[in-house]
Amino acid sequence: MQFKPPKDDHKYKWTQHVQQKMMYYGISESLIKRISRFPKRSGEGIAPGTIAAMQPTSNKKKPQEIWVMYQKIGDRKLIISAWRYPGISPVGKKIPIPDDIAQEIENMLK
Repeated sequence: MQFKPPKDDHKYKWTQHVQQKMMYYGISESLIKRISRFPKRSGEGIAPGTIAAMQPTSNKKKPQEIWVMYQKIGDRKLIISAWRYPGISPVGKKIPIPDDIAQEIENMLK
């Protein structure tokens, strides 16, 4: 299957970073949109003014969560990053962001 990068429209703007992570983790554009609209859980992202939203996957043998970090700019959502979290993250604690993604986002924001 060939990866088709998402296109910016009147509701969503996509960073190059999230497009790379979509390819790496095998996450579709429609899944990211669904998570950002209907999260099971959400919280403050690591970057100021960002939101991290999550939905679990339905694999019972190997539970995972898919996280999306975005920023609301007017009526649009700037999708910054997305990743798969192995297992189930603790509720009410800091959002679990893998170290490599956190470093890339910090570098991107500088």
